[in-house]
Amino acid sequence: MSAIALIGSITLVFREKTLQKLLPPLVAFAAGTLLGGAFFHMIPEGIEKMEGDMTPYIWIIAGFCIFFMLEQFLHWHHCQRADSTCKQPLTYLILIGDGLHNFIGGTAVAGAFLADIRLGVMAWLAAAAHEVPQELGDFGVLIHGGWGRKKALFYNALSALTFLVGGLAAYLASFQLNVNFLLPFAAGNFIYIAASDLVPEINKPRTLSSNLIHLLCFLLGLSLLLFIRTAIDTH
Repeated sequence: MSAIALIGSITLVFREKTLQKLLPPLVAFAAGTLLGGAFFHMIPEGIEKMEGDMTPYIWIIAGFCIFFMLEQFLHWHHCQRADSTCKQPLTYLILIGDGLHNFIGGTAVAGAFLADIRLGVMAWLAAAAHEVPQELGDFGVLIHGGWGRKKALFYNALSALTFLVGGLAAYLASFQLNVNFLLPFAAGNFIYIAASDLVPEINKPRTLSSNLIHLLCFLLGLSLLLFIRTAIDTH
C-alpha cells in the first residue's frame, strides 16, 4: 500500500514544460478525489462506526478547524522566513492529512484481515483502488506547491508508511484502541484542503477551454471515488 504512493514517479519521464501543463488539471483532479474520499468514504464510515449522534460532525468540524489553524501558523512562519525558500503551507497539510488518512486505512484493513483473510484481501483491494487516484493527485499538489519531483515522491511515500503503522497498532492493540473518531476528523482535513486551497487555485480566470478541462478533471476525481464506493457497497 505504501508503494502506491510511488505512482507519481510516472511524471519523472515528462519534461518540465510538459509537467507544468499537466499540473493544473492534476490539482483539479486532486480536489475532486479529496472531496470524494471525504464525502463518499470517510464520513459515511465515520457515522456508521460512531453510531449516530452529533459526534462525527463535531469531529469533521474539528478536523477542518485544526487545519485552518495549522495553515495560519504555516503562513505566519512562511512570512517570518520570507528571505528563504519555503514551500507553500498547503504541501505540509497534504502530507499531514494523507498520513492520518493512511493510518486510519491501515487500522481498517488490519481489522478486516484479523476477522477473515478473504475479507482482508478485499478490503485491501478497495483501499488500493481508492489510494491510486488520491496519491497521484497529492503528488501533483506537492509539485505545484514548489517541491522537486524526487523530493515530493520521497515524502509522499514516507507519509504513506503510516498505513503500516496503523496496521501494526491495530494488531498489537487487538482493537482495544478506538480510533474511529479519526475518520471524520481526517474527512474535515481533506474538505479544508480541497475547499480552501485547491478549488480556489483551479478557479482562477483562465481560457474557457482550460476552465472546462479543470472542471472535467474535478468531476472525474469525484466520479471515480463515487464509483469505487458504489462498487464496494455492491460487492
